[in-house]
Amino acid sequence: MTGYAVAGLGDIAEIGAGLPCRPVRHHFGITSFGINAWTGVVVGDRILYAHDEAGDAEELYLVHRGRATFELDGERVDAPAGTFVFAAPGVMRTAFAAEPDTTVLAIGGRAGEAWQPDGWELWAPVEPLFEAGRYDEAADLTRRLVEANPGLPMLPYMLACCELKTGRTDEAIEALRAALVTKRMRVIAAKDPILDPIRDVPAFEQLLNPS
Repeated sequence: MTGYAVAGLGDIAEIGAGLPCRPVRHHFGITSFGINAWTGVVVGDRILYAHDEAGDAEELYLVHRGRATFELDGERVDAPAGTFVFAAPGVMRTAFAAEPDTTVLAIGGRAGEAWQPDGWELWAPVEPLFEAGRYDEAADLTRRLVEANPGLPMLPYMLACCELKTGRTDEAIEALRAALVTKRMRVIAAKDPILDPIRDVPAFEQLLNPS
């Protein structure tokens, strides 16, 4: 095995993840930082879903090709190819394609912490089932992913979401025991509306705020 790898953007297969994404980090097996590529095929396509990373990661975006329009805390920013856009935690951000086939690279990490993969790329193919309300099927597939990929906390986290949607609260709490093992996952859980039905469950509160 050589110490390097080479791939063009088109060599990295797209996953859904709600928006067209190429999982660059996963493709190369990078374990020290997160990086992915998001593409808007036609003008007006959303490239980045709206999120604020509050209490979580710093993110740097690079418009790799095309032209994007970023919205940062409500301010619109024109970003042609070659533009870097940095968004600190707490800044609400999203981006849209202003030209066909606009691709944005997203690089992120938590300040002061070693970056860790969480496995969300592996769950992305299951997301359409979840979004369609087919929670039992999504739970079955996610359970297999958890068993096959121990140590990736996003997988048991999404299993917990599936279990909760089917009304299996105890199973959801049990899955969260394996998921909420990092500060980042606890930050995500603290603001995820999917988990609102168990906000007042003592076991969940303890997982969110370990002693």
